[in-house]
Amino acid sequence: MLKKSYKIIIVPYTLFLLYLMFFGMGRTQMEDNLLTIEPIFSTINFIKGCISWKEIVTIVAGNVVMFIPFGFLGWIFPRLQSLQNLLFTFISAITIVEALQYFSRMGIFEVDDIILNTFGVFLGFLMKNFIEKRFPNRMV
Repeated sequence: MLKKSYKIIIVPYTLFLLYLMFFGMGRTQMEDNLLTIEPIFSTINFIKGCISWKEIVTIVAGNVVMFIPFGFLGWIFPRLQSLQNLLFTFISAITIVEALQYFSRMGIFEVDDIILNTFGVFLGFLMKNFIEKRFPNRMV
């Protein structure tokens, strides 16, 4: 039952995330292409410059939590049952999305986003393995 539900939900969820990444949260096209390639330090500087914890949680934790469902992609694509294949495929895809944000000027290409999103996928992969072991009868 879980796999069937996941197969139904993941496509609209992915479209919703893409909407958020390009148009959501009041995004408008920027005048310049923006790029942040200094890993970790840009997130630390973002946190230091934030006015509220809500903003920090929304952005930083959101970049992790929102990508957890992609750790379950092995349920749809058997090739992605391996962590190595899953991460390689995801990092390739999210890098393309970040590049599209950069070239369309509808967002910023941020290496930290790639790192945080990938960590979310890794957590999802761990959760998937736990669920498969704990509830083997509900995997259909």
